[in-house]
Amino acid sequence: MPTTMRAYRMTGWEQPPELVEVPVPDPGPGQVVVRVAACGLCHSDLAMMAMPGAFGEDLGWAMPFTLGHETSGWIHAVGSGVDASSGFTEGTAVAVASPASCGTCRFCVAGRENACPNGLVGRGYGRDGGLADYVLVDQVRGLLPLAGFDPVLAGPLTDAGATSFHAVKRVLPRLRDDGTAIVIGVGGLGAFVVQILRAVSEARIIAIDPDPARRALAAGYGAHEVIDGVGEGTGRHLRELLGPEGADAVIDLVGTDETLACGTRALGTGGALALVGAAGGTLSRPWYSSLPRDGEVFTFQGSDLEDARAVLDLAASGAITVDTVPFALDRVADAYAALHAGSLAGCVTVAP
Repeated sequence: MPTTMRAYRMTGWEQPPELVEVPVPDPGPGQVVVRVAACGLCHSDLAMMAMPGAFGEDLGWAMPFTLGHETSGWIHAVGSGVDASSGFTEGTAVAVASPASCGTCRFCVAGRENACPNGLVGRGYGRDGGLADYVLVDQVRGLLPLAGFDPVLAGPLTDAGATSFHAVKRVLPRLRDDGTAIVIGVGGLGAFVVQILRAVSEARIIAIDPDPARRALAAGYGAHEVIDGVGEGTGRHLRELLGPEGADAVIDLVGTDETLACGTRALGTGGALALVGAAGGTLSRPWYSSLPRDGEVFTFQGSDLEDARAVLDLAASGAITVDTVPFALDRVADAYAALHAGSLAGCVTVAP
């Protein structure tokens, strides 16, 4: 193993990250070093770059740290105490779980890792992540075997894909086979949501996005109807498509005032609205009269380990596709600029 590697690191609060040379991590007892095949980029990384130090320190984050929380690759070295019978041996292709979790609290024991109170500091947010040649994984419970799936494509599934699966899983009990699901926003997560809905349900899917390339992508992934953004006339168009029953489920990947109003109005009796988008929108009308009778509204961050395993299985079976826009590690700043501009259709990934 080389002694140094490249890493794209946050070196100070409210300062641009830098591609620097750092020591290759050495695995301690129970730890594993993964050679990175590719790491997906996330809009939350952009928020970290502008985060005030006081807020980051309240989360327990310490500078410097390497960005990147959608990582996959191959096991390169294992520490003492990692049993070969676990299957985690050198050369094994793995994805690295995106959310941090302790494995021992009541939420983790119940399989609800995304609610772990000890998960505020994780790989790529507060400690070293996968935008590097190698990454240290401190617990093998965070390793997800890929079973033949290409590790170059697997990174985005650990966060964007798993979060999307979590949303679909939550609305699925209220989604009838002859019902309708509305997906608002067909970016990185929305594209996964459309595909997962097609894979696990028979429901009709209506996808809404102002970008024609993304609407075309949604149609290609199996959306039955596509609508040009949320604006004047959207509600009327949805009423024509849905009829008096309304939608069984709305998954809002945007989260503005406009999308929240559109989604709540489109829901039928007993419908479920999953708010995933973090645009900060509000519902200005009274909740009691605005929500559907016996309806459900929920929001969350991240996913559980079971969500990641499930979406990786779907990808390995060919039920969903991971479209990536790859960049080399020495062009990682360009990759983030493209992500910020929103000009690319597909998951932006960086490969060492």
